[in-house]
Amino acid sequence: MPQMTSSKVSRWDQHGRAHVVSVEKAGLQRQLTCGTCGWRRTAQFLPWLKAQEHLEREHQATVDPGSD
Repeated sequence: MPQMTSSKVSRWDQHGRAHVVSVEKAGLQRQLTCGTCGWRRTAQFLPWLKAQEHLEREHQATVDPGSD
């Protein structure tokens, strides 16, 4: 059984609210889960890009908290 690892994609919206999509990895598959709305999706390729697109499209969250 493959080991499960996780990471996250965080963005803020124009009101300063944080939105996070968790990326859980097991083998080649990744499960994306939005902490704000519960959206879920599996992705094999480019999971972080899909997470970022969800945050932009559904929550208008475009500000990366890690950038200056």
